Amino acid sequence: MASRRIEERRAEHARYKEDVKKRGKPFYPFAMFHDTVMSLVVVGVIVGLTVVWRATSDGTDSGWLGPLYAEKADPGTTQFIPRPDWYFYFLFYLLRIFKWPESVFLATVGIPTILLILLAAMPFVDVRRERRLSRRPVAVVASVLVVVSMGVLTWKGATAKESLGSEVIEAVPEWADRQGFAENAGAVAGARLFAQSGCLTCHLYLGAGSANLGAPDLTEEGAKGKGEQFQLDHLKCPSCTTPGSAMPGFASLGDENLKQIAVFLEASKGAKKE
Repeated sequence: MASRRIEERRAEHARYKEDVKKRGKPFYPFAMFHDTVMSLVVVGVIVGLTVVWRATSDGTDSGWLGPLYAEKADPGTTQFIPRPDWYFYFLFYLLRIFKWPESVFLATVGIPTILLILLAAMPFVDVRRERRLSRRPVAVVASVLVVVSMGVLTWKGATAKESLGSEVIEAVPEWADRQGFAENAGAVAGARLFAQSGCLTCHLYLGAGSANLGAPDLTEEGAKGKGEQFQLDHLKCPSCTTPGSAMPGFASLGDENLKQIAVFLEASKGAKKE
């Protein structure tokens, strides 16, 4: 059975090659020539736009294609809300559906990978020569669903409202109450900075966040008696105080902000027992 199918495919390929010789043109050099010309056109357009952008902007005022130079990025900001380019909005919104950390793997790796595998496998699974859409209902329905799904997710991602620092900032009052530093303004401010600065990407705090790269749970950090100066020095240069630490430095946040985070960490002595 398998050998018959192989023979049929070989016969179809032979007929195809014969048909190309009689009525068509081979891929090389005709298709390659067209692709090369189109690539040069695209590169030419990019170079042309670059020249126009440079020639019409003096560095301060916007030219035809925008300003040549913009304000430098501030690495110490806690007010910036990162958003992806528009063509990643569908994936961006999937992260709102699949919450971290239990199922975020599905949104970032699982679903896109499965879809790409199915897409790559289709030419090998469906080998029919039928091209009429009316006779390919499964392929048509699948294509429509993919397009509609990505369109809806892209629109939802583009119009999604963001809260500064992520959703965990809403838990700061609860942290202060459970840890007992609600009356400590510096600790509360430090907790907000802690939530805004992405610390929960690697650390756990009262069950929030995730443990990555061996980062410790900071719920009871203050009970270790390290002191605010140690916390401040560690935040500025983690590898200086803890050799081999994979944690990046946060000196760009500034001494005042780091002081507040240090106060917050020292005030975190463990949740009060109910």
